[in-house]
Amino acid sequence: MCGIVGYIGNKKAKPILINGLLRLEYRGYDSAGVATVEKNGINVVKTKGRVAALESVEAIDSLEGSIGIAHTRWATHGKPSDENSHPHTDKNKNFAVVHNGVIENYNELREFLGKNGYTFYSQTDTEVVPNLIDYYYNNDSINDDKKVLRAVVSACNDLHGSFALEIISTYLPEKMIVVRKDSPLVIGKANGENYISSDIPAILSYTKDFYLLEDLEYVVLSRDSAEFYDENLKPINKQVVNIDWNASAAEKDGYDDFMLKEIFEQPKSIRETIGSRLTQDGICSIENLELSKEYLSSLNKIYIVACGTAMHAGLAVKPLFEKLCHIQTEVDIASEFRYRDPLIDEKSLVIFISQSGETADTIAALKLSKSKGAKTLAISNVIGSSITREADYTVYTHAGPEIAVASTKAYTSQVVLMSIVAIYFAEILGIKSDLIPELKKDILALPAKVETALKTADSIKTFAKKVYTEKDVFFLGRGIDYAAVMEASLKLKEISYIHSEAYAAGELKHGTIALIEKGITVVSIMTDSSLTPKTISNLQEVITRGAKTLVVTNQDLGDKVFDNLIKIPETSPLISPILSVIPLQLFAYYISKEKGLDVDKPRNLAKSVTVE
Repeated sequence: MCGIVGYIGNKKAKPILINGLLRLEYRGYDSAGVATVEKNGINVVKTKGRVAALESVEAIDSLEGSIGIAHTRWATHGKPSDENSHPHTDKNKNFAVVHNGVIENYNELREFLGKNGYTFYSQTDTEVVPNLIDYYYNNDSINDDKKVLRAVVSACNDLHGSFALEIISTYLPEKMIVVRKDSPLVIGKANGENYISSDIPAILSYTKDFYLLEDLEYVVLSRDSAEFYDENLKPINKQVVNIDWNASAAEKDGYDDFMLKEIFEQPKSIRETIGSRLTQDGICSIENLELSKEYLSSLNKIYIVACGTAMHAGLAVKPLFEKLCHIQTEVDIASEFRYRDPLIDEKSLVIFISQSGETADTIAALKLSKSKGAKTLAISNVIGSSITREADYTVYTHAGPEIAVASTKAYTSQVVLMSIVAIYFAEILGIKSDLIPELKKDILALPAKVETALKTADSIKTFAKKVYTEKDVFFLGRGIDYAAVMEASLKLKEISYIHSEAYAAGELKHGTIALIEKGITVVSIMTDSSLTPKTISNLQEVITRGAKTLVVTNQDLGDKVFDNLIKIPETSPLISPILSVIPLQLFAYYISKEKGLDVDKPRNLAKSVTVE
């Protein structure tokens, strides 16, 4: 949600800012804007719409400055419009600000500033920030080189909510100030330049050296330096972290869309996620996860907490933790978790899954869990993200940058990693199970089997052409296949805008079958042979009522009549969602393409959800 880019150096800022915004389009947005420090002051150019619309605004060609900030806005307060676009300035244009997050007390601040002579031109919460900074600057009687910084700190002390801010000022024309609280922001360090962004991939082509900011760390940037301060203006010593991601991972590399590229990257991302954690000899180990047998034996519950696709990954691995570790495991939606007063204590392990590591609901749930005495484990793809710095333990998926809004390779990598974690816990506990050796072999074979599953693309594309105009699609599965169809249904909703629902197949007759009529499409996964006969029986019920069927299976279903049968390689039912979801990721993709939609940037969605 919202993208932030900044640059301070010796080059013209505008092309760097525009390039950064284009690389952040996957976050989801409805307007874009830039502001640069020019000889005549701060110049702002912004517009409703895409970055391409911003580039076509005539005034943007006049921007020559080498210090600038830029933003793509995902509307929260105020409709998408030119006026509500960022950057925002104070009344005299001495300060310009871009902001990611939500200022919860903005109404009170607007009222306060209004009484002090300030006028507002937008409906946004953000516009209070530059005006509040201006207020504190003008009421500070000390004229020294820290005056602007003090004004920024004073303003931030008044803000309730989340924010990542970039601030430029005519009073400090050779510098920029940035700060974050509960919203992502990183600084890329280069020779005589500093780059700022809400996401690493946006500036990865310029540098691999980054400063990772903690909450309420204030940074004064010049072209060749970065000075860090806490909220009491005491200097902080900050170390550079090298992020070893390949910049080309944020390029399409000949694919039509990032989503398709990332679907086909899954053999590699799974191989990287397995890494040295599971060897060909069957040795299982997880780096930086030192949990004793005594501690794991003391647990009475494991919670897996996440949102959306990450939550579906949790549902897919719940059976492994229970079957292998013999520990009751619950999967919770992060946005609901902390509001139900969960029964957490020191005998609870809470696992948080977040692709970006910046999911606001998940971070809030993590903080609650720690306050109740539970140990916390973060599963993320982004080094140094908020969730990884907050959790007691962190394990990374190593899936590489995922640019498309609809997650694919992050999901399968999460399921793979969590499966290895479950095995690792079982071995620490000393639990003997004949399942474990075979499960290890099946995990190691996954990259090759995913490559085989990807070969279903042509068959899936053919079926997609037949059903892309439909308004409703139903997904059915039993057991672990139900977890997989939930993710498949979400993918279809996200990028095709077709209404779809996933149901436990046995629930079909308890009401849902009333929605089945002639010609409707029903998709099913069958990978657990012990449950297949029952699922087939449920499908016969919809076939009798005229439904079209698409079945994804790793079994020989004999002479059963389905309209379309997609075969995938056999594997343990416990990790089957990693393979069974592949054809249905492709199903969602090809339907979206047939409808002529923007696959990578579906409407109303954002890659990193940083507000509740």
